[in-house]
Amino acid sequence: MGELLDALAIALKAALGFQAIFFALLAIGINVQFGYTGLLNFGQIAFAMLGGFGIAVSVTQWGLPFWVGVLIGVLAAVVLALLLGLPTLRLRADYLAIATIATAEGLRLLFRSVSATSVTGGTRGLAAFNGDFYALSPWPTEGRYSILGTSWSGAQLFVAVVGWLLVVLASLLVWALMRSPWGRVVKSVREDEDAVRALGKNVYVYKMQALVLGGVMGALGGMIYAVGTGSAIPDQYQNANTFLAYAALILGGAARVLGPVVGAMLLYFIVQFADTGLRTLISKGAIPEGLLSATDVAQIRFVLVGLGLMLLLVFRPQGIFGDRREVMLDAR
Repeated sequence: MGELLDALAIALKAALGFQAIFFALLAIGINVQFGYTGLLNFGQIAFAMLGGFGIAVSVTQWGLPFWVGVLIGVLAAVVLALLLGLPTLRLRADYLAIATIATAEGLRLLFRSVSATSVTGGTRGLAAFNGDFYALSPWPTEGRYSILGTSWSGAQLFVAVVGWLLVVLASLLVWALMRSPWGRVVKSVREDEDAVRALGKNVYVYKMQALVLGGVMGALGGMIYAVGTGSAIPDQYQNANTFLAYAALILGGAARVLGPVVGAMLLYFIVQFADTGLRTLISKGAIPEGLLSATDVAQIRFVLVGLGLMLLLVFRPQGIFGDRREVMLDAR
């Protein structure tokens, strides 16, 4: 019983920690692009990488203040969205999907290459760039704090508070936008962009705005991840993270303000609980080592999550909060 409670505490901390915030912000951005506008962005992690490295490079390589690095990361995400959207948004949805996933992987390989080592640190990345951020903490970052049965360092708690504040602000922004004329237009673009175009609206501009807005939210997620880990390493920003963010969105429900937030928290809770629970069962002998070893748990937990998502798509494809009609999209 004690081991189960410990596993629950670890999973709860994971659901409230910076990793869940990271996926929540990525999923909120994808929700704007895919859930509300119908854009297939498979390279959201590229925006996160630009956000994280925008801070890291600005502080460690260029000697700029932390907050200037935040601005540079946001501007880099805007530029990337424009570069991706200009040639693809007038075409079918699958062209944007191909361009974004290829760009995300290409940027990761570029940032980890030998030629970029002098700027990005190559495969070792960059570190020691978040001092100005922690200097704003109202409590000692070296202290320990107990919350809901979980133990946090002062630094972890400060990152979590700032991160969840960003999630709340991003969610409120989406809530307000989707109840405005702009939001009604982008939802109409998702349903039938030809009809919207016939009414005199510039569909291309609305798509571009949604792509930029979602990309900026992804960049903010990358900043939280970089500050939380204390490092910016290219291999941290794998394409698999984009699809985990999609999983969080599907779990919570697309085209719902709280869908990506709740989905990210549940996804990370399930992943961490499966990891801790399986390791506990192995150590107690409940699962034989010959059947499953501790080194296999990292892969098996995602298999279990994948099976759960498959069942969710079969029995409730709209997710927890979603509407079935919201996921019946025709990619054009």
